[in-house]
Amino acid sequence: MTETVRLRLDVSYDGADFSGWAAQPGRRTVAGVLVEALGRLVGVDTPLGLTVAGRTDAGVHASGQVCHIDLPTGVYGELESSLMRRLAALMPPDARVKAVTPVPPTFDARFSATFRRYEYRVADTGWGPEPLRRHDTIGWVRPLDLDRLNVAAGGLTGEHDYAAYCKRKEHATTIRAITRFDWRRDPDGVVVATVQADAFCQSMVRSLVGALLVVGDGRRDPGWPSTLLTRTERSSEVTVAPAHGLTLIEVGYPGEDDYAARAEATRRMRS
Repeated sequence: MTETVRLRLDVSYDGADFSGWAAQPGRRTVAGVLVEALGRLVGVDTPLGLTVAGRTDAGVHASGQVCHIDLPTGVYGELESSLMRRLAALMPPDARVKAVTPVPPTFDARFSATFRRYEYRVADTGWGPEPLRRHDTIGWVRPLDLDRLNVAAGGLTGEHDYAAYCKRKEHATTIRAITRFDWRRDPDGVVVATVQADAFCQSMVRSLVGALLVVGDGRRDPGWPSTLLTRTERSSEVTVAPAHGLTLIEVGYPGEDDYAARAEATRRMRS
C-alpha cells in the first residue's frame, strides 16, 4: 500500500462562473478546475481522495473553503516547497489555493469540522450594489430595518428541524444547530447577515435569508420565520435568496488530538 501524506487546502473562489463545487460532466466547477490543476502536477491517474468541508451551490462564493487530499509521500516530497506556487500558475484567476498544510490522517475536511460560517450581502440602496461588488452583493429595492432582522434571526437560532428551509435529501436529517445568526450594516451601507452552524442543508442559508428579507422590509412580522420551524416539509412561502449574495467565510476545526473524535461524532449525528 502506497504511503500518503494528507494535505489541508484552504481555497477561495468567485462562484459567478462556476456550477458549484462538485465535479459535474460538461460543467465548470471548482472541484473540476482544482483536480485538473493537481492532475497536471501529480499525474491524472494519481488518486487524490478530494474531500470538501461543504459543497457550495452554483454562484455561491468562498473566501474560507477547506478541503483535503492525500498525495503519495514521494510525490509530495518533490512538490512540498513549490506546490502552492505551482497551483497559482495553473488555477484560473477566479479560484485560488491560499494555503497547503500537512495534517494528521485523522483530519477530515468534512466530518472533522465544528462549524461553517457564511455571510450574505444585501444593498438596500435605491440604485443597487456597487458595480465592483455586483458578483457578491444583491440589490434590494426596499429599505431594511436591522432591528426587525435581528429579532427574527434570534428566533431561528438553536437546534431545530429546519425542514421548512431545506431542500430535503432522502435519508438525510434536516435537524441543525445554528449558533449564530445576526445582521449588521457595514460602513459602505451594505446589510450583511452572518449565519453559523455545525452544518447546513442544501439551500438552507439562502432560504433563511429570503425569509428574513421580507421581515426586514416590513412585509412580514418578525415572529413569522420561527413559526415555520413546526413544518416537516419545505415551505412554499419561503423564497430562496439569490446565490451570488452568499459567501462561505470560515470552516472551524478542533485541535489535532480531537479530529478523529469529532469526525466520528459527526458521522453518527448525520446518520
